[in-house]
Amino acid sequence: MAAIGPGYDDPEYDNYDPDWRHQDTPFRRWLHERLTAAGSRCAADIAAAYAPANRYNGLPSDDMDTLATLTGASIDGVRSAHKADLDDWAREQQLCDHPDLAGLDADLDRLRRRS
Repeated sequence: MAAIGPGYDDPEYDNYDPDWRHQDTPFRRWLHERLTAAGSRCAADIAAAYAPANRYNGLPSDDMDTLATLTGASIDGVRSAHKADLDDWAREQQLCDHPDLAGLDADLDRLRRRS
C-alpha cells in the first residue's frame, strides 16, 4: 500500500522521529490514563495514534473535541495536556541542541529526587 503524504525524507518531515509512535510522552500517558478511566478498550491504540500527531502536527480543534468526548475531559483539559506535552518536547529539544546541558539536567534531577 502506498504511503499517503510525503515520505520521511521529504523536507516537510524535518525533525520527525518515527520513534514517536512508541515514545512515552506526557500527552500519551495522560490520554491512556483518561481513556482507561473512561472505560475504553482501545486506550493504548488511541493514545498511540494521537500522541505523535500532537507533537508533530499539533492538535486541531476537532481532535480536541473528539478527545474531550472520549476521555470525559473538558476541552481546556485536553488543551492543557497538549500544551504540557509540547513544553516537555521543547525541553527535550533544548537538551538535544545543547548536549552540554544534559549533564546539568541529570544533576538537577538527581538533586530533586534527594529532596
